[in-house]
Amino acid sequence: MRTVARGLVVCGAVLGSAAGAGAPGAGAVSGPELSGVAEAVPVAEADLSYHGSVVMAGGRMRVRFVARNHGPDAVPDATVRLRWSVPPGVRQELPEGCARAGERVVVCRTGELAADGLGERAELAVRLPGAPPEVSLELDTVWGGGAVDRNRENDRQRVLVLDTGDTYYF
Repeated sequence: MRTVARGLVVCGAVLGSAAGAGAPGAGAVSGPELSGVAEAVPVAEADLSYHGSVVMAGGRMRVRFVARNHGPDAVPDATVRLRWSVPPGVRQELPEGCARAGERVVVCRTGELAADGLGERAELAVRLPGAPPEVSLELDTVWGGGAVDRNRENDRQRVLVLDTGDTYYF
């Protein structure tokens, strides 16, 4: 785990530090109960990634993926965003833990991810009105359970999917 120093900020003044602690016109609040407000807070580190497959035929797309945490710390939960270049139909049956977050966006929770562990397999089936000949699908992390992810490149996937019935892997 990484440790960061946190202080309390009130009206732009940092409390518990020399900067702004009672400086004239700084709007700082002081007092014995506020001294030493800054403290070390442990921050979890994770490295999230998504691997899976997608297939499209006749305007119907099936997406399967698994979230992976390469560690070093566990993540209590995370949220992955799926974004289509063509908006899925208005009425979709989404699996538990997934919800629409916009015209072209669905978000899904991953559940708990152990350090160097895999999450549950997620599977979505969506209809794309008009049966487009190709669609791009992007996956990325929206929220990492409060963990710091220093390698954001492997949690962003973009797949071009042709309406051929072929499976594309990411």
